[in-house]
Amino acid sequence: MRALVADDDEAMRLLVEAILADAGHEVLSAGDGETAWAVYERERPPLVLLDWQMPKLSGIDVCQRIRAAEATRDAYIVMVTSRGATSDLTQLLDAGADDYVSKPLTPESLRTRIVIAERAIAVDQARRAAEEALARAQWYAGIGETVVAVQHEINNPLAALLGNVALLTAGLASPAEEKECMAVIAEQAMRIATVVRRLGSLREPRSVEYVAGSKMLDLSGKDSG
Repeated sequence: MRALVADDDEAMRLLVEAILADAGHEVLSAGDGETAWAVYERERPPLVLLDWQMPKLSGIDVCQRIRAAEATRDAYIVMVTSRGATSDLTQLLDAGADDYVSKPLTPESLRTRIVIAERAIAVDQARRAAEEALARAQWYAGIGETVVAVQHEINNPLAALLGNVALLTAGLASPAEEKECMAVIAEQAMRIATVVRRLGSLREPRSVEYVAGSKMLDLSGKDSG
């Protein structure tokens, strides 16, 4: 996993980088808030560790920018701070940080926060994967229901339309029957057009039972648009 470390204290930054590298992460480094924001914009790492007090942009500033730029809450942000007042920690969480670790920083405390972050990111990734799989399944199911509905609504008028076209094309209809065939063709074409119009105007699609164990999209025109 890629992890961004931002701290203007070089010794502290090297310590955090070493612990992250030892845990198997690819480390991205920044010595001030402005650089940290630039690196995040370019790389979008899933794990971000920010020192609260940095030049150019503070950790809070960077955290707020990250949250404002995300379509969803993608990055897991850990703030490193020497502040411990309740109001300070509230400000940190309000800015969008997921966790914090207090200074003086020890390798043990940092490793603990990293493990917590790893597990939280893994859970979030699993949840998103499950949501995407469900969305795909629903999408495919919707396609299937739409196909069944279109077939159900269009097959009969289409068969009548094509049958009359075949009679006319083959010259098998008498002059009187030709007029009747044309009327049937027009009527069945309008039925098909109505189904297509209903399909295009659906606002709250719903399913109805087609046969036992099978559903189709409701194109009846009742409470569908």
